[in-house]
Amino acid sequence: MTKTPGFALNRRSFLAGSAALIGTPALAQTENETVEIERDLSRVVRRNISSFRSLDWRPYFSNLNNGAILVDITSRALHYWSADGQTYKLYPSSVPLTEDLTRRGRTKVVRKVEGPSWRPTPAMKIRNPEWPDFVGPGPDNPLGTHALYLSWTYYRIHGTHDTRKIGRRSSNGCIGLYNEHIAELFGMAKVGTQVLLI
Repeated sequence: MTKTPGFALNRRSFLAGSAALIGTPALAQTENETVEIERDLSRVVRRNISSFRSLDWRPYFSNLNNGAILVDITSRALHYWSADGQTYKLYPSSVPLTEDLTRRGRTKVVRKVEGPSWRPTPAMKIRNPEWPDFVGPGPDNPLGTHALYLSWTYYRIHGTHDTRKIGRRSSNGCIGLYNEHIAELFGMAKVGTQVLLI
């Protein structure tokens, strides 16, 4: 590659130039005129990279008795710490669609079910009268392969067969994980594991 005097192409200048180019309007040329196309960067989908940030349990729990699960609604991440503090897991999750469906605070795992069945809540049936009254275990079940039932009525941490939901505001109140992640968490969490949703 030949060098032009006064111009050095390196990674830094390439990245700076690319960033500047992204911020400028694009030009589209037709046969008779040049048209400026406005790029609306505010509508770009932003990935939630902060959700994959490791956290320490101490700011959220006074101890790790029975293990601890922290669900961060904003970053759409579920953190798990074992009772002995030796195991830490971080999973991407789905979270409730809206703030009025979101519940925050302290609860605990009260039941564990492999192959859960599902019934929509009364509020879900009002919003979606076409939904079935009952779905048994299997690939059509909205709770996926495993569910951790919380002390709050109707709230669960569960799997999903619809992997598009993970990392999004997509649930009716529950916290969803990939089926392989809920299976792993199901094996580690106990009845009595403390849960905090923030």
